[in-house]
Amino acid sequence: MTNVIGICTAIVLLVLTGPAAAVPPVGEEHVYKTVGDRGLRLYVTKPEEWRDTDHRPAIVFFHGGGWVGGVPGQFTEHSRYLSTRGMVCVQVEYRLLERRGNAAPLTCIQDARSAMRWVRSRADELGIDPDRITSAGGSAGGHLAAFVGMVDGLDDPQDDAFVAVKSNAMVLFNPVFDNGPDGYGHARVGDRYKEFSPFHNVSEDDPPAIVFLGTEDSLIPVQTLDQFAENMQEAGVRCVKLFYEGQPHGFFNFGRSGNRYYLETMGAADDFLQSLGWLEGPATLRPSGE
Repeated sequence: MTNVIGICTAIVLLVLTGPAAAVPPVGEEHVYKTVGDRGLRLYVTKPEEWRDTDHRPAIVFFHGGGWVGGVPGQFTEHSRYLSTRGMVCVQVEYRLLERRGNAAPLTCIQDARSAMRWVRSRADELGIDPDRITSAGGSAGGHLAAFVGMVDGLDDPQDDAFVAVKSNAMVLFNPVFDNGPDGYGHARVGDRYKEFSPFHNVSEDDPPAIVFLGTEDSLIPVQTLDQFAENMQEAGVRCVKLFYEGQPHGFFNFGRSGNRYYLETMGAADDFLQSLGWLEGPATLRPSGE
């Protein structure tokens, strides 16, 4: 099983060696949490017309990389765009696991939950609406984004548990949200997979979601997203699933395929956020020809 982890991790890391991996995060830098002598940072991008009296929607991005790699800057261009649409955008740094180990992604989850609490508890300072916060991410970051929206528990003991973690919407790019026996990361979580796996924690109080997946993703079968969307529907929760024919894991990253799928997925994400009443007017980022 360790070899399986290594192979899957290598695939994810190869995806992140493209242009998205090299782009630094943008926005104001804040330390949201200190662990030992290390300050964990997040980066806040605000619209040009932002005022501290605003009550804007926000989106919190978690980068991918198999919980062992990746950088917050994966979602720099996403943040730049959505800030022009009126959102406050946040890119989160979190602790990574040892590449050759078998540890469960507990610290990754703890940091994601801490970051969500930091954002919500500073809603007035950030000019955001605490009831309109989207969690977003790709691959392992998609797992974290789904976890903070759907799963309770695994908090950092130093967190203020009275601050709500749960996101109000989810934008998930090929998320590894099934950590069960047939899913990604099961060798790390083992029999505890129901504690870690959003796929196994669907409930009626989950936020609405949009999920993007390539049909040739080697980590996430099409059937996994089909079943997830069906489970969400049965729970009475809206879930938009979008498949991209022939596309592999990480197809959505800025800089890949001439940005075709970055543009397509971001246009669809914009439409989804508009449908919630969080954005106004048509998307200003569209694939060429539209």
